[in-house]
Amino acid sequence: MLFLGIDVGSSSVKLSVLDGHTGKSLGALSYPESELAIDSPAVGFAEQHPDTWWDCIRQGFSRLVARAGFDPKQIDAIGISYQMHGLVVVDKDQKVLRPSIIWCDSRAVPLGNAALAELGADYCFGHLLNSPGNFTAAKLRWVQQNQPDIFARIHKIMLPGDFVAMKLSGVINTTASGLSEGTLWDFKQNRVATELLEHWGMDSDLIPDLVPSFGVQSHVSASAATELGLREGVKICYRAGDQPNNAFSLNVLEPGEVAATAGTSGVIYGVTDQPAADVESRVNTFLHVTNTEEKNRNGVLVCVNGCGRLYSWLRQTLGEAGATPSYPQLNSLAQAVPVGSEGLLFHPFGNGAERIFQNKNLGAQLRNLDFNRHGLGHMVRAAQEGIVFSLNQGFDVLKSLGGSCDVVRAGKGNMFLSDVFAQTFANTTQAAVEMFETDGAEGAARAAALGSGYYASATEAFTGLTRLSVVEPQAELLAQYQDAYQNWVHFLPQ
Repeated sequence: MLFLGIDVGSSSVKLSVLDGHTGKSLGALSYPESELAIDSPAVGFAEQHPDTWWDCIRQGFSRLVARAGFDPKQIDAIGISYQMHGLVVVDKDQKVLRPSIIWCDSRAVPLGNAALAELGADYCFGHLLNSPGNFTAAKLRWVQQNQPDIFARIHKIMLPGDFVAMKLSGVINTTASGLSEGTLWDFKQNRVATELLEHWGMDSDLIPDLVPSFGVQSHVSASAATELGLREGVKICYRAGDQPNNAFSLNVLEPGEVAATAGTSGVIYGVTDQPAADVESRVNTFLHVTNTEEKNRNGVLVCVNGCGRLYSWLRQTLGEAGATPSYPQLNSLAQAVPVGSEGLLFHPFGNGAERIFQNKNLGAQLRNLDFNRHGLGHMVRAAQEGIVFSLNQGFDVLKSLGGSCDVVRAGKGNMFLSDVFAQTFANTTQAAVEMFETDGAEGAARAAALGSGYYASATEAFTGLTRLSVVEPQAELLAQYQDAYQNWVHFLPQ
């Protein structure tokens, strides 16, 4: 029996088909091959049109079927992972009313900060476990204030994964985990955060019906089945934001377990059974996908926006002067440069407001450039080190909230394909990094099999997950990495 995983990122859509019997992927694909554009109609804005995601799913799935040679009619269930915090708004005919305001958009920061001041820290951190900050709810407030004609026509608001499920099924629903990532979930009352909506004069009917993260949420419609070549009625059995899903993909389910990913953004995600809230809003807490009424499971998330986005910018910018280097070529250049990049520093904060710095938009900085010492390899290594050093800022906060951080699990992909990046991560955080052969799309497919009941337990679901290697901190280099990190911290933008 086959299971389809769909992972809608901001740079591409990834798809994977899992053979439930073996627990292995039959094939995976990212579409498009070039990175998706992020529109920025004004400073701090970041938008993508949801119809683009659906087009990528259709075209990517067609190519995956042709490449992997499986019969799409054998797919029994679908799981969906998606870029978190985005806002999708549709009318009563399920027509998208405006482009999605995506995760790295900064326009709503003042509105979220105002809500924190007006509602008070006791409510926001006691009930939402976060400031409304720059999350989905605050983005909806921006539409209400700046595009009232569009706001008046909204039938339902959705997260990106809810939109994909709607396109597949014609049914609009959402999950509690998804609402929590938009500061739309009340952790104390275990329900939609109606007080926040009422504070802004919004009707709670804008929120779709709730379905569990695992289980039958809807079924593929006749029209979507025709478009994709699936059977009508295929079950949609799982939905999660990309970071909770990445944690699930790595079998990070229980308190004390930690996952990391380094795609467009860089994230460290630790599971806890406590309602952990950082009153300085440097890290954020959401419902983990494995949360139940019997067992509280929350995910504490450290995020740096300028991770792979910095690396792709660097590659594209170099390409404008000639042939575009490959990522393996960039990684090779970094290998030839010593720890600390001989004093060259990169602060990678050029992709919107950074949560670990309380939603300030600091801008990226390259510092200490010496024309007589530094070359391209130094710049590449400084970029990789800067990303890790940024993540370590949040890692320290995670530890202060009681996180156990001796071992971190990561998929062997994106920035973790670089040995320099993986070793810098291990030596800076002083945590062993377990590398696995998986990604978000495969994890969503595995979750769909679990949600459909094909797997009886999580233990059974992860039988096919393969650990590739472990990257340990290097005792002889720890002092060098700590010196480099402290130098980077010293020059942080104020």
